[in-house]
Amino acid sequence: MWLVWLVLPWISPTTNAAKTFSNTKPGCLENCGNVSAPFPFGIDNLDCAINDYFLLDCNATNTTTPELLFGNMIVSNISVEEGTISVYINAASDCYDQNGRLENDSFDEVITLGDGPFRFSATRNKFTAFGCDTSAYMSDSEGSFTSGCISLCDPQNMTKDDSCSGIGCCQTTVPRSLKTLNITVGSFYNHSDILKFNPCGYAFLVDQNSFNASDFGLANYSDASVAPPAVIEWVVKEETCEKAQTDPTTYACSNNTRCDYSENGQGYRCLCEDGFKGNPYLLQGCEDIDECKEPEKYPCQGHCKNTIGNYTCNCPLGMRGDGKFNCHGFRITTIATVSAAVILLVIISLLIFIILKRRRKEKYFLENGGVLLKHQRVRIFSEKELMKATNNYDTSQFLGEGGFGSVYKGILADNIQVAVKMPKGLDKAQVNKESQHEIGIVSQVNHKNVVKLLGLCLETKVPLLVYEFIPNGTLYQHLHDKKSRILKTWKTRLRIAAEMALALDYLHSLASPPIIHSDIKSTNVLLDDNYTAKVSDFGASVLISADKTVIATKIQGTFGYLDPEYLMTGNLTEKSDVYSFGIVLLELLTGENPCSSSRSKERGSIIHYFVSSLESNSLFHILDFKAADDDEMEEIEVVAELAKRCVDSSGVRRPTMKEVAEELARLMKLHVEMSAQQDSEETQHLLGESSYPFHEIASAKANQPDTYTVSRFDIESYADSI
Repeated sequence: MWLVWLVLPWISPTTNAAKTFSNTKPGCLENCGNVSAPFPFGIDNLDCAINDYFLLDCNATNTTTPELLFGNMIVSNISVEEGTISVYINAASDCYDQNGRLENDSFDEVITLGDGPFRFSATRNKFTAFGCDTSAYMSDSEGSFTSGCISLCDPQNMTKDDSCSGIGCCQTTVPRSLKTLNITVGSFYNHSDILKFNPCGYAFLVDQNSFNASDFGLANYSDASVAPPAVIEWVVKEETCEKAQTDPTTYACSNNTRCDYSENGQGYRCLCEDGFKGNPYLLQGCEDIDECKEPEKYPCQGHCKNTIGNYTCNCPLGMRGDGKFNCHGFRITTIATVSAAVILLVIISLLIFIILKRRRKEKYFLENGGVLLKHQRVRIFSEKELMKATNNYDTSQFLGEGGFGSVYKGILADNIQVAVKMPKGLDKAQVNKESQHEIGIVSQVNHKNVVKLLGLCLETKVPLLVYEFIPNGTLYQHLHDKKSRILKTWKTRLRIAAEMALALDYLHSLASPPIIHSDIKSTNVLLDDNYTAKVSDFGASVLISADKTVIATKIQGTFGYLDPEYLMTGNLTEKSDVYSFGIVLLELLTGENPCSSSRSKERGSIIHYFVSSLESNSLFHILDFKAADDDEMEEIEVVAELAKRCVDSSGVRRPTMKEVAEELARLMKLHVEMSAQQDSEETQHLLGESSYPFHEIASAKANQPDTYTVSRFDIESYADSI
C-alpha cells in the first residue's frame, strides 16, 4: 500500500482545460462596447448592481461602438482587483486668438463624483498642465484646498516639433479622499509673446501609469483637448473591515476572500485569497485555481498536484530537484532506500503525533476543570465534534466577533443548531479565567428569555462555549435596519421589553446567587425563530454580594448604556442594570442609537432628547412607530414615564427590575385583554344578536386571552406569581 501511495503521484494525468470565471450576476449584461462591467457594477439594470451607486449606463446612440458611462464620464476600464475605474475627463482650456482675445472654446472644468463611495486616486493620478504661458489650479467644491502649477517657456528656444519633457508642462500630486475637482486655467500674458507658437493652455487629471507627456507636441494642442483617462478609486462600502464583518447579512465579501481597507476610499474592498481567482463579490466567491491546468503560469517538470490555494510539483520517478524548474537523474536503488526511510519516518511521526495530540487534549481537559465540570449538568463536546459541526470553522459559518472572541454557527450530528463561542487572547491564564467566570455565571441560569448554555469543549487550549443558536439576529439590527418589519407595531415592542424585564428580574431576584448582567444593550438581546427576546453575553456579569454592591476593579460595559454612577464611583449594583435597561427602552420608543456620535452632535444625549420631548408633550413626534389608537398611546406614555425613572441619574430614585417587570407585565396583560375585547365587539357587530351560534363562538373567543402571546410569554401567570 505504501509503495502504491508513493508511486501514484507520478503517473496521474494533468491535461484539462482551465476553468472560466463569470464576472457578473446571471442574466446580466457583461460588456458595453469593448468595456466590461464586473459585479458589484451593473449595466442598465439595478438588479445587476450591488446598489444604485454602481449602476452604469450603456449609451448605444453610437450603434457601432456603444459607450459605457459613469455619470456623464466615458469608462475605459474597470478593475475589481485594484478597485479602480478609468474614465475620460475633459480638459480645461484657455485659448487666445490673434488679437489676444479669449476664444469661445476656453472653459474651466468641474468634476463631481456625487455622494457614492468614489474618490479620485491620489496614487495614480497627476494634475497636469500644458502651455508656455499657463497657470493651472485645482480645488474642491468646499474650498478646503487649492493647489496647482505654472508652466512658462521661451518660444525662441523651442520648435513646433518639441514635446513636453519638463519644459512647457508641469505636474503635481492630488490630495487623498477627493470627491470633487474644480480645474481652472489662466494665462499671465494672454499668450501674446508666444501666440504663433502656442495659443492655448490646457489642464487635466491623468493616470500617470498610462500617460506619457512626451507624446504631446507643444505646438499642436488638439491632442491635449481630450485628456487621457484618469483613475477613480472605489470601495464597496464606506466602513472598516472590522465593522463590516460583524454583520454577515450585509458583508460584501464572499468565500475565499479577504477584506482590504482603503484609506483613500475610507472603506473596504474584497480581494481573492492567494491561490484563488474569480469575482470576490459574487455569491460563489473566489474559486480555487487549478495551477496544474495552467502550466504556462505555474511551471512543473514532473507530477503536478493541485491543492486548495496552491499546488505541489514532484520530479518524475528516478529524478530529483525542485520539480518546478529543475529535475535531474537519480539512481533507482537510492530512491528505494530513501522511500523506505521516508515511509518509516512518516509512520513513526504519525504515531508520535497521535500520542502527543491525545496527551495534549487530556492536559487541556484537566487544566480547564474537566474533572469537576463533567459531573455537572452540562454536555461535554469533543474538539472533533465541534470542528465537524462548524465545517472546520469555515468563514461561511462566521456569525460575529466582539471583545470576547468569535462566534460560529454549527449543526450537530442530531441536527441541533448551535453557536460556538471561541474566546480570543494571547494571555491563556486571563482567557481561561474569563471563560470559567462566564461558565460559572451561565451554568446557573435557566430561563426562557436567557440564551441557554448547551455545553463545553475542554480539549482546546481555552474552553469553547456552546450555546443554543438564535436565528433572527439582534434587537439592535431590527431597530436600526429600516428594512426590518418586525418592530412595526407597539405590541411587539412592548412584548420584547416585558420579556427583557422578566429575564433581568430573574437574574436579580430568583437566580441563586443573584446576578448583575453589567452589559445590557440592544446588541445583547437576540430574537429566536418566534422573535422571542433572549438576553445574552454574560462575559461582564458578576454575582451579587450580600450588600447588593460590587466594587469593580475595572469598568466594563458599553458607553451609551453605562450607569453614570457606576462610571464615577466604580460601584456596580442592580440599579446599574436598571439604567441600561432604561436606555434600551428609549431605543425601543425612539429608534435612536445611544452610541451614535452624529446623533449626539445634532440632538444631545438620547436621555436629554427623550426627556425634553416628554416634558414638552411632544412624545408622539419622536416615536419610531405609529400607535394604533389612543389606548396604545396611553400605554406608550406609561412606558415612557417608566423609562424616565429607569435612567434617573440617581440610582436610589430608580425602580427595581421587579417593579419594572411588574409594570410591563401589567401593561402587556391589559393590552391583551383590550385586544380580545375589541375583537369580541367587532365580531358581535358583524354577526348581530340573531346569529346565536356564531355569536356564541365569537364571544367565547373574545373572552379567551391571546393564546399565541400568552403561551409564548406567560405574562398573566408571571403577573399572578409576583
